[in-house]
Amino acid sequence: MKALTKTDFNFPGQKSVYHGKVRDVYNINGEKLVMVATDRISAFDVVLPKGIPFKGQMLNQIAAKFLDATTDICPNWKMATPDPMVTVGVMCEGFPIEMIVRGYLCGSAWRAYKSGVREICGVKLPEGMKENQKFPEPIITPTTKAEIGEHDADISKEDILAKGLATPEEYAILEKYTMALFNRGTEIAAERGLILVDTKYEFGKHNGKIYLMDEIHTPDSSRYFYSEGYEERFTKGEPQKQLSKEFVREWLMDNGFQGKAGQQVPEMTDEIVTSISDRYIELYEHITGEKFVKEDTNNIAERIEKNVMGYLK
Repeated sequence: MKALTKTDFNFPGQKSVYHGKVRDVYNINGEKLVMVATDRISAFDVVLPKGIPFKGQMLNQIAAKFLDATTDICPNWKMATPDPMVTVGVMCEGFPIEMIVRGYLCGSAWRAYKSGVREICGVKLPEGMKENQKFPEPIITPTTKAEIGEHDADISKEDILAKGLATPEEYAILEKYTMALFNRGTEIAAERGLILVDTKYEFGKHNGKIYLMDEIHTPDSSRYFYSEGYEERFTKGEPQKQLSKEFVREWLMDNGFQGKAGQQVPEMTDEIVTSISDRYIELYEHITGEKFVKEDTNNIAERIEKNVMGYLK
């Protein structure tokens, strides 16, 4: 099984390329973006040394499915998926923030809460909450979009407006879309026996209109619990059975890595890589309710180039 960890395409009309943590984004004539979901994997804002076979295909196909399932809520950037690992879409000018929405207290929010923090991004949290407890209402806890190698930072609505990162009118729309998308994601997850715990959305403007960009409801941008047994585990204070990238973070933490200076990424054996790939496949099948069909990985770059060239023509 081969993994695609870097790309170096030269498409017709290509103006520039941006290599993100896991995606490579090609700017075509300043009008379209060709977004390649590579098999790179990141955790704690660090790209890990080995790629995960089929990860890019899974993420791209999940995102495409959910983008199509939410077009009635808000416009989004997707135009086509010419290859299982590629989405082509309209170019938007992105807001420099990520809209993170949380339905449950867990992950970094729980770690902060446990240490005594009772306000995140200007949102006050109730006293006496436990790990993995459902919030009375979902909360929005935005972050700034960090440059590569830097960590995203929490930011409040007030700071976003004060810094001019969005106008009050724009922010009202971002909030409205975020909640509506999260509610839709929650409904779809419930049909599959899952709980959408938290997720993030990115938005941008195209011709003056706000569009949803990037991925949506994937395991890289979202956390899911299994509904079955949630209450029982919560009551007993046991960890939830979850579908997200958290298991990768946990493996790293168990091996002494949290992305801090001087820490070494533990060795990624073939066994570890395969187990991560298998977990992603399990997640894909649960989330979409469909069997995952593995694409041929013999020459991924060649296949992508051929498919994208065909589409652009």
